[in-house]
Amino acid sequence: MKEKIVVKNLSKIFGRHPVKALEALAKGKSKAEILNELKHVVGVQDVSFTVYEREIFVLMGLSGSGKSTLERLLNRLHEPTGGEIIIDGTDITKLSKKELREFRQKNFCGMVFQNFAILPHRTVLENVEFGLELQGVDKNERREKARKVIEQVGLSGNEDSYPAELSGGMQQRVGLARGLSVDAGIMLMDEAFSALDPLIRRQMQDELLELQNRMQKTIVFVTHDLDEAFRLGDRIAIMKDGRIEQVGTAEEIISKPASDYVRAFVEDMNRAAILTAGSIMEPVRERAFPGDGPRTILRKIRKNSLTGVLMTDTGRNLKGYIRAKELVEYINKHKDQEKIPFDQNLLHQPATVNKDLPLNEVINTYNEMAFGPIAVVDENNRLEGVIVKGAIIAALAEEGENNADVKPGEIVEK
Repeated sequence: MKEKIVVKNLSKIFGRHPVKALEALAKGKSKAEILNELKHVVGVQDVSFTVYEREIFVLMGLSGSGKSTLERLLNRLHEPTGGEIIIDGTDITKLSKKELREFRQKNFCGMVFQNFAILPHRTVLENVEFGLELQGVDKNERREKARKVIEQVGLSGNEDSYPAELSGGMQQRVGLARGLSVDAGIMLMDEAFSALDPLIRRQMQDELLELQNRMQKTIVFVTHDLDEAFRLGDRIAIMKDGRIEQVGTAEEIISKPASDYVRAFVEDMNRAAILTAGSIMEPVRERAFPGDGPRTILRKIRKNSLTGVLMTDTGRNLKGYIRAKELVEYINKHKDQEKIPFDQNLLHQPATVNKDLPLNEVINTYNEMAFGPIAVVDENNRLEGVIVKGAIIAALAEEGENNADVKPGEIVEK
């Protein structure tokens, strides 16, 4: 993955003597001590992380955690007190105001805010083309680009409407379209959907994911909503007191919290909705191959204390599942034969899932299957791993009693 934004030891302190406060931080003073003793506010302290090209990177935290301050530092709406912000190889902390303005126009789509921040005296079309206007783009060209983006965000027919004539969700689409009209790689979104009612908010999240699938921007998204963070983020940074406590995927944060704070933060999340088949699958201990005879297959099963075995070819292409009980019965029936041929009727079609399937759907698959483990396969039906009942129960073991969709006891034994 290509690095798009690299942040190194970034700090922001608000006050008349920020460098003095920064030195106090370096000597071990806490955020609270600096506020009490020096009357300075620590917004961000010694933060380092990387955002990769075309990912949605979510900054998540409670009010006052520093998430919005950190996002504003990324395009120098706030001037950093210390550290580096490297975007496409350029440290923007070293740019002059003129260089920074040119860099922003080329690399940033602008910001989409919670309060929409659209111009009330301009129509939808005029709002969407505003960023292009600032860049000096010819009127006909910018109107053509704006109309295309308006169509992409589902606002066709509203080009001549004013913001006051639109619903909250439509106004937020205008803000989104204005950012997308500027053909730059990075979009910053600060609590963009927080002011919307839950239904419209969910729709806007869906639309953002669909737009991202088509447009492939690098998006830094700020939210205080954990569900929203886990739904949108390719990776999530959880912040506390101006620091980043953990960066990871939703799965990594849920399954391996880096601190007690993160553990407490995510304890009410439904693990079954976040974890995936890939996170609980186990390596395949043994496989049968099409050239194996029944006795060879039975030796493999007994050697590994299995109740059955999956058959693949040498390229790991899944062929089926063989039950030990049926195989023993078949061998006993033909025990007088020196060489027993393999009967294709012994080969059953196992339940299969891909590794990105959420755990709650894996549980449904397990309860619906007739026998054996669940085979985890890729898009070409190549075997990647297996899921057994014990792995599902272990994954749910840390689930809170009140928020688990399925309790271990509800998983039917096969």
